[in-house]
Amino acid sequence: MSPRVCYALLLALWLGGFAHSIVQVALILNLPFCGPNQLNNFFCDVPQVIKLACTDTFVVELLMVIKLACTDTFVVELLMVSNSGLLTLLCFLGLLASYAVILCRVKGHSSEGKSKAMSTCITHIIIVFLMFGPAIFMYTHPFRAFPADKVVSLFHTVIFPLLNPVIYTLRNQEVKASMIKLLSQHRVF
Repeated sequence: MSPRVCYALLLALWLGGFAHSIVQVALILNLPFCGPNQLNNFFCDVPQVIKLACTDTFVVELLMVIKLACTDTFVVELLMVSNSGLLTLLCFLGLLASYAVILCRVKGHSSEGKSKAMSTCITHIIIVFLMFGPAIFMYTHPFRAFPADKVVSLFHTVIFPLLNPVIYTLRNQEVKASMIKLLSQHRVF
């Protein structure tokens, strides 16, 4: 990968993230908030903020513009699911496709190189599943309460980000040797 391609990818990611955020802010900016201001979740995210909207005035105005008849925040929810959910799903599938390409290219190399690449890719794929699984669940379903919502959001925002450095640290041979030494001193092994 050349530096030019790297910079182009970096710029595209920054601009894409900025555009994604602007769309979300624009969708909720005109919603009227006059009711309760407490979220029933562990973190504040756009779906929870939309649930706090007290009337459907914005949605009714939006629906009149696009000539649809609906009585709840369905359109805003649909736009948010298509914005966040589709983007999350596409990123997930793109990452899986890139790892598939890497694994296919490594297939013809030496067994030592193949083993190292497989080990690295498998670890990364596990992290991708751990991070994107809950995100896809949270952002692709309608804004209705499901029993697993709080558990999934807790794992997505707290547990998996804490596990990420642990997983990568345990791949380091020096860290593994130190942990085995420490655990053997306490007669765990």
